[in-house]
Amino acid sequence: MVEDGAEGLSRLSAQLFGRTGNAYTIGLTGAPGVGKSTLGGELLRTARARDLTVAVLAIDPTSPFTGGALLGDRLRMQAHATDPGVFIRSMATRGHLGGMALAAPEAVRILDASGKDLIVVETVGVGQAEVDVAAATDTTLVVVSPGWGDAVQVAKAGILEIADVFVVNKADRDGADTAVRDLQAMIKMGPALSWTPPVVRTAAVSSDGIDELWDAIQSHRAFLTDTGELEVRRRLRLFREVEGLAVERLRLRVADLLADDQRLATDLAEHRIDPYRGAARLEAHVGEARTGDKART
Repeated sequence: MVEDGAEGLSRLSAQLFGRTGNAYTIGLTGAPGVGKSTLGGELLRTARARDLTVAVLAIDPTSPFTGGALLGDRLRMQAHATDPGVFIRSMATRGHLGGMALAAPEAVRILDASGKDLIVVETVGVGQAEVDVAAATDTTLVVVSPGWGDAVQVAKAGILEIADVFVVNKADRDGADTAVRDLQAMIKMGPALSWTPPVVRTAAVSSDGIDELWDAIQSHRAFLTDTGELEVRRRLRLFREVEGLAVERLRLRVADLLADDQRLATDLAEHRIDPYRGAARLEAHVGEARTGDKART
């Protein structure tokens, strides 16, 4: 229902909402090829070893999910695919109302309401869509690998703003020390933060550094809980989601009005009004429509 934006979704959400807020969520993002698939599998193994139930939401923010991410290669997940304590779901942006920024939080809530202890949200690449998805989680892991590229360009991509823990995966390869130093230098040059993101080395293929990564995640969770930041983050996430849903509904209403208002289209095309006046006219139409809806109610 979430994937299709199906009718009745709002009623379902209302019924489930009171059952949410218990699961801890981890965002896992990074450029393709950094080893997120293997790293994610190791995190699942570690969580299950601690008797935690886990749900995984794997997202392709640009096209139907076809492979290459955390769950794209099912062979890498065979150890977990038949585990009753693990639920795995792949999602793509096609058909989602408003894109992943709107669909992902609702999907996470459903997994939360199912009773899972931990939810991992995995995305491909680093960009605006990933920033939006990462904002829907409690702790965000940004994964890089040796030779990860120009630090300035990566900083522009926004990972400094979203990372709670940096992971230098494939740390057994040449260039790992340089990658760690680059990240540490970027963190030092950035603004002062109440939480300084640690940089953890891992070699997921051999399970090296996974326990250290788990400890870093737990340290961040303890920090959020002890400072009250966890409640603040979750509250802000809900406010952003409500804002996004309201904006999407207004956008759809404006699109319908714009399609019906041929006079406005003609006035714009013939330069009788400018876009600002056109927007003001649409805003007035939306207000009139809302007044009419209230009167009929």
